[in-house]
Amino acid sequence: MESFLVSISTVAIAEMGDRTQLLALMLAAHYRKPWPILAGVLCATLANHALAGLIGVHLGRFLTPALLDGVVGVSMIGMALWALKPDALEEGATNVRRTSAFAATTIAFFIAEMGDKTQFATVALAAAYSNLAAVVAGTTAGMLLANAPVVFLGKAFSERLPLKAIHYVASGLFLILGTVFIFRAVHYAS
Repeated sequence: MESFLVSISTVAIAEMGDRTQLLALMLAAHYRKPWPILAGVLCATLANHALAGLIGVHLGRFLTPALLDGVVGVSMIGMALWALKPDALEEGATNVRRTSAFAATTIAFFIAEMGDKTQFATVALAAAYSNLAAVVAGTTAGMLLANAPVVFLGKAFSERLPLKAIHYVASGLFLILGTVFIFRAVHYAS
């Protein structure tokens, strides 16, 4: 249960103001079909985070508990710094072809999540926790929690979010998690 709760809260907070949330806003404005967009977010996130989780589990097998917790702790602190850098849609990202909302969202989200901080968080969480299904379910649920309001309420909602404060909260969460994992690593090593 801990792995699910840490995963859902980490990704839900970290996703605020992320490029995939901006992508969700753009797709919602373009297609005006929230359910197919959310279904696309779900499918893309499940595929992307399952892949990231498998990589994390694989990497976790080669590390001792102390080293694993140290690596995860340092990566979480790196994520804390990364969370302070706001994302923006890249030039040309608003040019959506006339495909179905579901297909466009699934493809765009899968690609946008490659190398994203939530994908790295999924790798780290899967390496740290033995329950891959709980980690992937948590990170996917966190992604949906962060993007559903944007998809349904669109631009009016996004303009009211205190994104700078949310980035600080996300950074603080990653910093706390990193500190906990580093503390555990030091405890294992001694």
